[in-house]
Amino acid sequence: MIDRRLEQVSHRKAPVDEVMALTTSYRRRHLGWSAKHFYAWYREDGGTRSYTWVKSRLQEEALVPKARARGVHRKRRERSPWPGLMIHQDGSRHEWIAGQQWDLIVTTDDATNEHYSMVFVNEEGTMSSLRGVREVIESRGLFSSFYSDRGSHYWHTPEAGGKVDKQQLTQFGHAMKRLGIEMIAAYSPEARGRSERMFRTHQERLPRELALAGITDLAGANRYLTEVYRPAFNAEFMQPAMEEGSAFVGWIGGALDDILCERFERIVGNDNGVAFEGMKLQIPADHHRGHYVKAKVAVLRRTDHTLAILHGPRKLADYDQAGNIFSLNLKVAA
Repeated sequence: MIDRRLEQVSHRKAPVDEVMALTTSYRRRHLGWSAKHFYAWYREDGGTRSYTWVKSRLQEEALVPKARARGVHRKRRERSPWPGLMIHQDGSRHEWIAGQQWDLIVTTDDATNEHYSMVFVNEEGTMSSLRGVREVIESRGLFSSFYSDRGSHYWHTPEAGGKVDKQQLTQFGHAMKRLGIEMIAAYSPEARGRSERMFRTHQERLPRELALAGITDLAGANRYLTEVYRPAFNAEFMQPAMEEGSAFVGWIGGALDDILCERFERIVGNDNGVAFEGMKLQIPADHHRGHYVKAKVAVLRRTDHTLAILHGPRKLADYDQAGNIFSLNLKVAA
């Protein structure tokens, strides 16, 4: 007995020209891309085949390698049950475009893997980290805890490789304390495994996409992140939370500019001016008091590098990056 189905060609078998068009497209524009990355673009262009089919065709032509066998089984830490319970932030230095190395700062949700903020900067630091936090609060609200490595702008670490000092706070730590957000430090690469895997994906995809889009400058790369890459990444990699609900709380506390910033104590000089990093910030006259000579004030430096001076809770003036007054605000600061 012979099964006659063995003599029939499957109606789902792809025509030769479809396979050739697929592999030709990969060779011409996407050489070096992973199968999953290429498949996302294939679907956007109207492709209807499955991921497995596309990967198999690319592997048959030796365009993408076959995955190695997996190692020993390890149990991953469970994600947070609700969005907003824990926010991760991490950075990765890489040659994102030919001849240019930048730091990519990513702020993401532990529960859903949603990327709330992605930004390229010349060098990771306090301002880039505060910017990521601000974008989360502006788009979603206040969150409960913040998880990061032990970078010097996040934590003071008395002994290299040792425990962080939770009493001696950095500028970033003070900002989180003002917002009531708990900070959690990572103590091993394994504890940050999700971030490491996420950045491997970004390092595989972003340089190729930026090159394909013809982007060669920092401003253009950041626009691409916001307008194209981050929405597409979230659509592909976001996961539903384990439980319904949200830990985010709407922000009603005032201007974030004067909370998510660096603060420095200064003493006002005899000329009612404040010396700050080679500049003289002149305090204007006001009706609250005759002068501020010898008064202790706080100089704020915001994420956009504008400045302000506070006397107690009262803001005396705002300054541009060069130290020139651009507004007076004698109301109580947030």
